[in-house]
Amino acid sequence: MTREEIVGAARGWIGTPYRHQASTKGVGADCLGLLRGVWRELLDDEPEPMPPYTPDWAEALGREQLLEAARRHLMEISIGEAQAGDVLLFRMGLGHPAKHCAIVSEPSRIIHSYWGRTVCETRLVPWWQRRIAAAFAFPKSVAHVTNTAM
Repeated sequence: MTREEIVGAARGWIGTPYRHQASTKGVGADCLGLLRGVWRELLDDEPEPMPPYTPDWAEALGREQLLEAARRHLMEISIGEAQAGDVLLFRMGLGHPAKHCAIVSEPSRIIHSYWGRTVCETRLVPWWQRRIAAAFAFPKSVAHVTNTAM
């Protein structure tokens, strides 16, 4: 798959209402639901069953579950290498586990879903940049070039 295919698939979800734990294009998705839906569109069935989770799951459990799952199924890259089609994980607070994810759509833009919004494409403003915890590439995606950093 190409970066363009990943971004195109993610953009196809734009306008999908935010729904906690959902992953159905046009009906509802949270940030992880968007990532899961793009995975299903481009790769195949999801690699593992999704356990139920609450909106405060990361803080309540204090574990890096999202980061651990990303490391099991995606290819970790340096944050500076991230480019269109890659996945970013975010920590919503200093010292908190990563609990939000987005797909990079172009330099300084991401596609994601969060409370009170639909799946949307937004600028990767400094507020989000400061919260980036890790970056990943989809498996079988195109090679990464380090000179095209965000």
